[in-house]
Amino acid sequence: MQPIIAGALAAIVGYASTFALVLAALSAVGASPVQAGSGLLSLCLAMGVLNIAASWRSRIPISFAWSTPGAAFLLSVGEPVGGYPAVAGAFLVTAAMIVLAGLIKPFARAIALIPPPIANAMLAGMLLSLCLAPFTAIAEMPMLALPILLAWGVGLRFARRYAVPLAVLVTGIILATTAHLPVGALDSSWPSIEFVLPEFSLDAIARIALPLFIVTMASQNLPGLTVMQANGYRPKPAPLFVSTGLASAMTALFGGLTVNLAAITAAICAGPEAHPDRTRRWPAPMATGAVYLMLAPVASLAAAFVAASPPILIQAVAGLALMTSLAAALNGALDMDDTRLPAIVTFVATASGITIFGIGGPFWGLVAGIGLLLVLRASSIWARADPR
Repeated sequence: MQPIIAGALAAIVGYASTFALVLAALSAVGASPVQAGSGLLSLCLAMGVLNIAASWRSRIPISFAWSTPGAAFLLSVGEPVGGYPAVAGAFLVTAAMIVLAGLIKPFARAIALIPPPIANAMLAGMLLSLCLAPFTAIAEMPMLALPILLAWGVGLRFARRYAVPLAVLVTGIILATTAHLPVGALDSSWPSIEFVLPEFSLDAIARIALPLFIVTMASQNLPGLTVMQANGYRPKPAPLFVSTGLASAMTALFGGLTVNLAAITAAICAGPEAHPDRTRRWPAPMATGAVYLMLAPVASLAAAFVAASPPILIQAVAGLALMTSLAAALNGALDMDDTRLPAIVTFVATASGITIFGIGGPFWGLVAGIGLLLVLRASSIWARADPR
């Protein structure tokens, strides 16, 4: 049950934390309410199938999610010439470029060359903000957050493997007794799927397709592979990119944006809390996929329930689940003397949450850490070569 609970938690965290952002992003580029709901439904279906199929076939915990940085980017774009059909066309172009990225071998080789301490430092930086959530929740709503933290602590003391499931159970009870659904939520719980006939325009391709591809690859796919590497897995990037590109092409036809590798929620499925044995964590993403498939037909109801629940509590239990992963990542990042300072730079830059040119902190953390590592190694080689 441990990987099943971890996978279900990953799906709930991934959905609850950003579904409103996805709906707002699709609306911002011209989607009608029906088209936005159809996009959310298609994304849930695509992520469900990908999570189940990839993990079952590879027997490693590969996780998929929608492009959260991509959704944030869409909020700033505005509706292009041609309306939402042109946006669907841009999504198709992005999907085609992701497939091409999977077929270009130098890209995969470059990812494999990332030093493990730098990869661990980037993972730690990504997890830090979520691992702070339990204590933020205590400050904001102590009467609701303290029982969750107490359940986790009791579980650690008496049954370490079940500490996180116990915290999840307590969180579920609290949310069920405190969340109040708005009137009419049950009547609008069935979204409809709507086909969007794509149109292709230079305006939409230049403003949406190219930037969305860069943001998705740099802020989602690259960190997603790095999270897998930090947890001891080395999946082949090419099939994953091709799969997510094809899935993104399908979701685009029904109003959805890009599907890609998961990053933070991947750490829940691939980390120690999913199972102590690394070879037995692969069912976790399958549970994630099953939950997404269950959320798809009741997307409106699930969204209403999550919107009525305090988001900090959902983040808090996710932070507790990621504490072990954060500890392991920090240990791996700081273990070697010659990479310790570059790893710290990577950790700080990633945790800062900066966004430059629409690309988030994890990418710039890698750039800063690897850049400093190259400078230090070049200085060391130069010093050894100096005859004085």
